[in-house]
Amino acid sequence: MTSQTDLAALLCSRLCHDMLSPVGALNNGLELLADESDPAMRQRCLELLEQSARTSANKLKFFRLAFGAAGGFGDYVPSEEPHELLTSLTADDERLTLEWSVAEPSLAKPAVKVLLNLAAIGLDSLVRGGTLEVGAERTNGATEIAIRASGPKVVFDAVIGKALSGELADEDLSGRTAPAHMIRQLTQEQGGGVQFAHTADALVLGAVLPEGEGMIG
Repeated sequence: MTSQTDLAALLCSRLCHDMLSPVGALNNGLELLADESDPAMRQRCLELLEQSARTSANKLKFFRLAFGAAGGFGDYVPSEEPHELLTSLTADDERLTLEWSVAEPSLAKPAVKVLLNLAAIGLDSLVRGGTLEVGAERTNGATEIAIRASGPKVVFDAVIGKALSGELADEDLSGRTAPAHMIRQLTQEQGGGVQFAHTADALVLGAVLPEGEGMIG
């Protein structure tokens, strides 16, 4: 069984991989700005730097809540926080549309982590853009989460599916599959489960997390 230390290392690898592009763009933009004298080009460099800085900040905020211990010291997180994070990740891509259907004012921290990581898997599947639908509700002592990614081409790696279903061997885990493995662990710790279904134009992901004494922060 993967240790918490190993899982944390794999999640850090995933974070570093996803941050490499926007941080690299910042570095390249600064180099271009230092060598550029044309006012119009300098303005364009500044715009690109602003966009890269915003993307970097948004990704860090996302990973802080999706992987870390953000959200304060309470057991619940206001639902507007994951909503704002997903909005920031999709706002700069005109090919993506976010549909948020969470009426609950707050969600348990494990549920928020599962929701964000499932949503990230959904976003990754929309290689040509599309719509990400996010829903969650608390009923009968449990939080039910539903994510649907639909578009002209929806790609879902079977290895991630194996990590979600618990069929992936520990030695085959990587930074790419670590979030799916974490989702599996969180739902199991809560006494719940996760499921998914994939077609050429849609990926549906769902999770149920009972709330009770086993709830972790």
